[in-house]
Amino acid sequence: KFTSTLSKFQVSEFVLLGFPGIHSWQHWLSLPLALLYLLALSTNILILIIINKEAALHQPMYYFLGILAVVDMGLATTIMPKILAILWFNAKAISFLQCFIQMYAIHCFVAMESGIFVCMAIDRYVAICRPLHYPSIITGSFVVKATVFMALRNSLTTIPIPVFAAQRQYCSKNQIEHCLCSNLGVTSLSCDDDKTVKSIYQLLLAWTLMGSDLGLIILSYALILQSVLKLNSAEAASKALSTCTSHLILILFFYTVIIVISITHSAAMTVPLIPVLLNVLHNVIPPALNPMVYALKNKGLRQGLYKVLKLYFKGN
Repeated sequence: KFTSTLSKFQVSEFVLLGFPGIHSWQHWLSLPLALLYLLALSTNILILIIINKEAALHQPMYYFLGILAVVDMGLATTIMPKILAILWFNAKAISFLQCFIQMYAIHCFVAMESGIFVCMAIDRYVAICRPLHYPSIITGSFVVKATVFMALRNSLTTIPIPVFAAQRQYCSKNQIEHCLCSNLGVTSLSCDDDKTVKSIYQLLLAWTLMGSDLGLIILSYALILQSVLKLNSAEAASKALSTCTSHLILILFFYTVIIVISITHSAAMTVPLIPVLLNVLHNVIPPALNPMVYALKNKGLRQGLYKVLKLYFKGN
């Protein structure tokens, strides 16, 4: 069905123009973006190595951090190699199939990141509010089930997005003012009139998935805050709050950018560079920042890092 849909196209590929309005000097953005991408890959690989090497970190909380590290690398890798190819080698053309695969991967990884944030919020809620039940509720089996559920939920519910986009008619326009195959960027080129049903589905999907995830996260942290404020020990309260604050800053950044991108795109901004830049940064800043914030705030990971570095320098 997908190939018969593709055969209807009158243009054979899309052209990703890069960052709108700054084409003449956009190659200068390649250095900070490449550094952010390298930072995202190296710090997340380091987190995985520490969790793997350190037996004390073989616990549910660290498994979730490990899964987040894998999702972060996937999220950054769906867009960065192509963006760097556009900026360095002017490789702007992208086939239909590659474009819709990238569109699917972006939606899938963003939804997966959101799902893992929910799992981590539940993990922290049980650890702080129900500490006695923590070992019996948050087990290795819980981590596996939660991850498999999130992977299935996100990989299946996001399939209609590229499928609907691929079913549209693309007549003559094939230049996308973007450096990745964003759903709104691609579908704005289509020349068919029937866009309502598909647009409604995409909006419903985004708000149902992201909205329910964000709701669960806010609820978890509200209950944590309520529980922490009841603690008699000021030291324990500040420790719990400091951990949760760093998590919340990253989580709120993640969701705020999604909301801003939705609003700016739908409002058809006069400065199209803003939503495009936000879209790119949203896929590369969280993967670069997540491991640093979680690692710096986490005593177990910090100690694991010292041990790994000590072994490395001893070996050399």
